[in-house]
Amino acid sequence: MFGRILSFIYGVVDYIIFLGSFLYAIAFVGDFWVPKTINAGSEAEIFWQGLLVNAGLLGLFAFQHSVMARDGFKKWWTKIIPKPIERSTYVLLSSLILILLFWQWRTMPEVIWSVESGVWQVVLFGFFGLGWGLVFLSTFMINHFDLFGLRQVYLHLKGKEITPIEFKEPGFYKYVRHPLMLGFIIAFWATPYMTLGHLVFSIATTGYIFVGIWFEERDLIRYHGEKYKEYRERVRMLIPFPKENLGD
Repeated sequence: MFGRILSFIYGVVDYIIFLGSFLYAIAFVGDFWVPKTINAGSEAEIFWQGLLVNAGLLGLFAFQHSVMARDGFKKWWTKIIPKPIERSTYVLLSSLILILLFWQWRTMPEVIWSVESGVWQVVLFGFFGLGWGLVFLSTFMINHFDLFGLRQVYLHLKGKEITPIEFKEPGFYKYVRHPLMLGFIIAFWATPYMTLGHLVFSIATTGYIFVGIWFEERDLIRYHGEKYKEYRERVRMLIPFPKENLGD
């Protein structure tokens, strides 16, 4: 029982760290409130230095995020750590790498575009908020607490079996297969002040999102079979309109 309590505490602490890094990410990308943002902090002395450091940080996050999510890695990893805390550990490492990115990010202040109109600034910040709201709400539609490891450690605490989440099409998932990723894309690109550093971040993360979707859908087909194949044929990946309205 003591081990179960420790696992639960571990999962809760990991979730708190994740929540802090997630909230910081909003301010970091939005370039407000926090002392170190995508446009404020350590400036790259030369272009290639900044590009290499930032690409390395983004690549590290993408590598960890992708490799640890694969079944083969999980089978090996759960021989080392208990299965109930596998997801929490994944979330913790993702959060720590995000914190490293915030800390070591090199600003690249060259301006790509700057929207001076107050009205359009409000519109773009509105889309920025919409994107993050879409991310947040989407996690609850697919079980927020399972996604971030709390459900697993809670079931373990209660001595219950950790069962997979049944495939469903709740809320936004009726209209797009990956509303959470759509939210990230909107949030990363909706800004009235786009610097070179922000552009590098947006291009890299958007590219990774498409790669991540490819890997995720391959796993979902393996888990859910024909049910997910039918869903993929019927519902768009990111564009929230029926497929028949857009052609092939």
